[in-house]
Amino acid sequence: MTYIVFAFEIHQPRRLNRMFPYERIKRIASGESVMEKYFDDKLNKEIFTRVSKKCYNPTFDILLETVKETSGTDKPFKVALGMSGMFLYQAALYEPQLIEKLKALVSTGNVELLGGTYYHSLASLSNLGMNEFISQVKEHKDLIKQVFGYEVKVFENTEYIYNDAIAKTIEGLGFKGILTEGVPKVLEWRTPTYVYSAIGTENIKLLLRHYILSDDIGFRFSLKTWSEYPLTAEKYATWLSQTRGDVILVAVDIETFGEHHWSDTGIFDFLKYLPKEVAKMGNLQWATPTEVIENVPSSGAISVPVEKTISWADVEKDISAWIDNSMQRIAFDRLCKLEPYLKEINDAGMYKIWRFLQQSDHFYYMSTKGGSPEAVHQYFSPFSSPAEAYATFDSILSDFEGKIGTLYYRIKKAKTPTTPTAPSQPRYQQTYGTYNR
Repeated sequence: MTYIVFAFEIHQPRRLNRMFPYERIKRIASGESVMEKYFDDKLNKEIFTRVSKKCYNPTFDILLETVKETSGTDKPFKVALGMSGMFLYQAALYEPQLIEKLKALVSTGNVELLGGTYYHSLASLSNLGMNEFISQVKEHKDLIKQVFGYEVKVFENTEYIYNDAIAKTIEGLGFKGILTEGVPKVLEWRTPTYVYSAIGTENIKLLLRHYILSDDIGFRFSLKTWSEYPLTAEKYATWLSQTRGDVILVAVDIETFGEHHWSDTGIFDFLKYLPKEVAKMGNLQWATPTEVIENVPSSGAISVPVEKTISWADVEKDISAWIDNSMQRIAFDRLCKLEPYLKEINDAGMYKIWRFLQQSDHFYYMSTKGGSPEAVHQYFSPFSSPAEAYATFDSILSDFEGKIGTLYYRIKKAKTPTTPTAPSQPRYQQTYGTYNR
């Protein structure tokens, strides 16, 4: 029997205010908070509402209907959902009915929720240690518990970013498994259709995404020049049945359904009929990640050193989608270096803004890659160019650095005992000392 794990990544970024560099002076007296100045929530609401209509609402409806229809049969349909805190944050603001639909899905018992980073961030790549990453994972874990009453057991890092250090950290947080990419250069002669162990851990098992079968849906479904077009549920179920192994992890962005591939491509019919076609295959069974981890033994250990960190992004499947060119590296390094000052200030509002700025999307928009990755990066970006994305981020980060510096200086000044100026001190020294303070 081969288990099919169908996983969806659900995330919407909180986009930056592209007009911040030009409207800063005009908006200072507007009464807006720092958060409102930095982020374009008018655009965020517009995009979220549009995607909700085209993708989230119809997709969640189909998933719920299908899960309920097959519940109690010998091959119940099961899915895994990895939701960022950013998605849930905006859903609560703009489309609260989505959360109710997700609660209904979870209540069926055939839907597994995955752990992640609350901010869909690059915190696991920081060279300052894993403390910030741990904080964000815990914040996400608490959010899922609060909203859904659900204890997450399996982890999905931002864009499936993974290395040995991340696995060790995640094990320490009580997780039992991790979803990541089945990268050929890591697997070598092995295939992604087996369960593996994370080297250096005692309990962490890895489920590896089958990127060819996943991208057949995610990228090629509506591509009319593709030799396999059109992709039907029957054809895809046959491919799954012919794939050897213990488990096939098919993982895609939720926006695959209705947003990346519009309704008139037949993508919703594909989703609706796929469980029925899989049920006809005697060697296939739907499963949640936890079920696979608990029932399938490891076929060996996988090692991914930090310097060879992997992800599911672009053809390279590494971290070059976010940390590659000088703009990305400079922006990320500056952001990371604020951490010790934020700890000293200990202001919840400043911490929140800093974490919003860590979203992987901001750095993704700065990518200067060419070829097919360039087209994908441009498709998602609200900016006209990577240079504009960097200029906007730089302007906001510079302003934020200034605010952090001011708060830090005030705290240090308050903690430093003052020494009265001696009357005999020369006038210029008195003036200079006063200026310094």
